Amino acid sequence: MEDAIKKVSVKQMQKWIEMIAPCMDDYLYLYDMKGDSYFISPSASERFGLPKGEVHQVGAALKQVTFPEDYQILAEDMEQILLHGKKFHNLQYRWVGKDGKPIWINCRGRVIDDEDGTPLFLIGCINEIGMMQKADNVSGLLRESGLQKELEALPEKQQGGFMLRLGIDNFKEINENKGMEYGDSILRKVAECITSVLKDGQKLFRVVADEYMIVDLHDRDASKAVKLYHKIQEGLRKFLEQEGYEVFFTISAGILEFSQIQGKDYHNLMKLSEFALSQAKSTGKNRYYLYQRKDYEAFLHKKVLSSLMLWSVNHDFAGFETYFQPIVDMKAGKLLSAETLLRFRTEDGTMISPVEFIPLLEESGLIIPVGKWVLNQAMATCKKCREFVPEFRVNVNISYIQVLKSNVLEEIVKGLDRHKLGADGIVIELTESGFLESNAYLIRFCNGLKERGIPLALDDFGTGYSNFHYLYNLNLNTIKIDRSFTMLALQNTFEHNLLQHMSDMVHDSDIKLCVEGIETKEELQKICKVQPDYIQGYYFGKPVPFESFLELLKNFDQKVLP
Repeated sequence: MEDAIKKVSVKQMQKWIEMIAPCMDDYLYLYDMKGDSYFISPSASERFGLPKGEVHQVGAALKQVTFPEDYQILAEDMEQILLHGKKFHNLQYRWVGKDGKPIWINCRGRVIDDEDGTPLFLIGCINEIGMMQKADNVSGLLRESGLQKELEALPEKQQGGFMLRLGIDNFKEINENKGMEYGDSILRKVAECITSVLKDGQKLFRVVADEYMIVDLHDRDASKAVKLYHKIQEGLRKFLEQEGYEVFFTISAGILEFSQIQGKDYHNLMKLSEFALSQAKSTGKNRYYLYQRKDYEAFLHKKVLSSLMLWSVNHDFAGFETYFQPIVDMKAGKLLSAETLLRFRTEDGTMISPVEFIPLLEESGLIIPVGKWVLNQAMATCKKCREFVPEFRVNVNISYIQVLKSNVLEEIVKGLDRHKLGADGIVIELTESGFLESNAYLIRFCNGLKERGIPLALDDFGTGYSNFHYLYNLNLNTIKIDRSFTMLALQNTFEHNLLQHMSDMVHDSDIKLCVEGIETKEELQKICKVQPDYIQGYYFGKPVPFESFLELLKNFDQKVLP
């Protein structure tokens, strides 16, 4: 065979490569070591940016496409072939694709010597290691490389069809509880259930881990995708029933209509399908979500906002501000406290609503460093205000994320010491909505506050569970009535009577009552009939920066009281 190759010209061998290459996934190559020329399958030129046709100055050309950190191992191997008689080349290293990203390859070849034993040719093939496994041995389905090929063939103006991305809910728990082998059997069964309901023209692929993708290029109506999803659900329900519910799981789906997608390149389609599936899972699982561009834009906006806040946290909390809203002690007739409220302003001056950014702080965990910063700002404010009102104190909201995942109680105590404030210098506010998720943690936290004499207020009472059982367990000092409840009490006799009874009950339990949301003198006069201890609302002042609040504190006029 070697003798036959020696008799063939380089040009003839190049022709053979050109003819055979389209039938293979691998890239064939011929390295003429005497003539210092290199020829590789034309498809490699498209993939890696190598010059088309015969390449000269091989070392320099290969250096251009080899990942910089890997070139040394290639050079050393070639030196062994050229100078030390090595007859086989088998190396795994990285080339660089046209997009600049590294691609792992396995390059294999055999040396053909001339009559004198001098290396003449290196003939072999290159394959992309990441593309080697095109099929999934567990489910028997084509893998993502096959899906990529399918989607890359889509015309940009493709109107009909859809992508249905499916994910097994809580699959990790199946693996953990039943073992990997059982998990693999579930993956196979799900693949069978899906395959059994597919019709001609619909193709199924295994994507990642516990996810599958159905591609349909013909149906123009998204309702067909929804019906298909429900058929899959029904097939899985029957399977679970037959298995005697030895294990139970559900499946969620994200649906993309090609007609609704701008930019049908592979990576964009995969990104959007991942978003769609994530939406289905995040809204309860065992359901489908049909991709909507407005939802995706809102998702991107959240990501941008989260990035801005992360940058702010890492740059001395630039953009975050603390505002203060007056809380009037009705029995003393004085402005003796204020609620600390967090604000966030972007570099262009846009003020972001707390309703928008605080949930993102909690989701990301940034609420922990930001909450610590707010505590420090609030205590510093209290210290300054006490120069004018010695008994002044600040209210600070604590997120249940802070209670669950940080030493917030320790931070409060250290902050009071640092600012030389007593336990009466701060009131900690907790929102009612966090109770049921973290009851034990909250009770431990609240007991810690009580032991140290730090007052605790329940914020937004009337919007959550309104369970009086928790009022006893949490050792509350104050209950704050949410504005929505206040408005009902001002407009409706029944609600007003309910608030009156609530006031009597909390006072009998030695708990103070604060009513929020009072904006006019008429509202103030009416709400005073329920005998609140404190009132907070625009009537006494909107949330303002410290300097403005300090002026309000200095000039508080008791004439505004009824």
